[in-house]
Amino acid sequence: MFDKYLIDAATLRNAGPADAPTGFSFETRLGYYRGLTLSMVEDLTVSIDGEAVPRDAITFDQGQGALTLAEMETAYDRRWGFGAPATIVVARPGGFPDGEHKLALQQRLRISYMPFPSFNNDEKTVTLQA
Repeated sequence: MFDKYLIDAATLRNAGPADAPTGFSFETRLGYYRGLTLSMVEDLTVSIDGEAVPRDAITFDQGQGALTLAEMETAYDRRWGFGAPATIVVARPGGFPDGEHKLALQQRLRISYMPFPSFNNDEKTVTLQA
């Protein structure tokens, strides 16, 4: 339902020194109509041109400090509200590749009243703005 809003392409930025980026970041929104505690975000998968980014290279920050995906599994006291932006940072030497690329995000969410996880997907063709 809200999949087309998961990736905010206008927020794509390289991280680290300008001459030697150590990764990139972008903002995302929750693909579920209610907020969730971070422990209910089972996984966030990022890929560039179909190539998955390693899970341990991803951190997530909904405004209370960055967490690895493993740390999110026990973040019972932190909530991600519907409509609230969160930042995903990907550790990737060289940052986001030059030129136009497909950036994809999948959110796997555990919803309390559903017997199966919710998969929310967004893919956008993006270019890093200088």
